Amino acid sequence: MLLKIKRPKLHKIYVYGFSLTFVVIIVLATGRSSIELAGAQEDGMRKVVYHADFSDPRRFSSMLQSINNMIVTYEDELADYDIRVVFNAHGIRFLTEDKLTGTPFEEDEALRERRQELMDRLTSLHDVLNVKLELCEITRTAVGLDKQKVMPVVELVPSGVVQVAALQHQGFAYIKVE
Repeated sequence: MLLKIKRPKLHKIYVYGFSLTFVVIIVLATGRSSIELAGAQEDGMRKVVYHADFSDPRRFSSMLQSINNMIVTYEDELADYDIRVVFNAHGIRFLTEDKLTGTPFEEDEALRERRQELMDRLTSLHDVLNVKLELCEITRTAVGLDKQKVMPVVELVPSGVVQVAALQHQGFAYIKVE
């Protein structure tokens, strides 16, 4: 089931695995005045995977802001969290300074203007807030990008989509910002 949470202006967040009806029933049945956030687990650990397979720097910036907002909320609740961002396809553009010339993911003007800012924000999410960054090895190999040209904070995984599916199987909520 798919719950669409509309956000102002440019983007929507899709959360898989929850239905609005289910959430309303739980709230009414338990008498709770607040709704548990995406990825809440029985042990209290919040597990969330964001999927970045797109090329738009504005959309990527929106995703980074959403991640930051989620972490601020979790920290306000003193909740433990495990947030991952899995990159594949066009998402590789945000993990390297390489222009990826001659590939389907080649740098454009919009990325050129914002690359450093986006990479700095992403590095901060990793270094300060412990967000894990994972890149699809299939994508990296397909474009011939040397491992040394990928941001050092990024872990390579054999397949991005397989990683997303595995994380969902482990109880991670799936979010894709549009």
